[in-house]
Amino acid sequence: MSKVVLVTGGSGAVGSAMVRRFSQDGLSVAFTFHLHGERAEELEKETGASRFQADLTDSGEVKQMVERVLETFGQIDVLVNNAGLTQVMPFALIEERDWDEILTANLKTMFLVTKEVIRSMIRRKTGVVINIGSLAGHRLLDVPVHYATAKAGVSGFTLALAKELSRYHIRVNEVVPGLLSKGVGSLVPEKEKAEYLRYCASGRPGEPEELAEVVAFLASDKAGYINAQSVFVDGGI
Repeated sequence: MSKVVLVTGGSGAVGSAMVRRFSQDGLSVAFTFHLHGERAEELEKETGASRFQADLTDSGEVKQMVERVLETFGQIDVLVNNAGLTQVMPFALIEERDWDEILTANLKTMFLVTKEVIRSMIRRKTGVVINIGSLAGHRLLDVPVHYATAKAGVSGFTLALAKELSRYHIRVNEVVPGLLSKGVGSLVPEKEKAEYLRYCASGRPGEPEELAEVVAFLASDKAGYINAQSVFVDGGI
């Protein structure tokens, strides 16, 4: 039986690249979406992956979504926490509701989905969790403070979870993308984008497909000795 992968936020530019990559490898792929139903349906038809709609900020919907995935596939071997949200706004203009929205979209969703998925992994004493972070949480960059704070939290979540789940042979890693041509990267103002490229050794933005390659490797048995790591895919900053 092929491994089963669950990718959250699968209908976006980065998530869909992962869905395509895993599908090409012959894995059974499930992905979540919230609002972009047509995009999710097209991806399902293109790849043969299965789409599952859920508001990942709602614990009840998350529980039902994971149950549906398990009913469909019987197990979840790999979880990719990719869903997230950003908001380009200077710190002085960030309101409390903005702060709560960004931290909820990037951290609470990760907590809710992971908590539901790892129960079955713990029972089977095997599994892989890959959290998608951001260079914004690791480097001195001109980025929204609430987004950087949320993404910095991904690293702490990854480290603590990797330690706790190691007794169950579950690996937990973080992938840290830099500026990408699509997804969140498309919202970066031209001034900040030019500044990034000035210091980027590769001299260009990355592509979602390049990130997907790294995620696919970390999900595979070939990466069995890689655990509790933040793997940077940033072109060299």
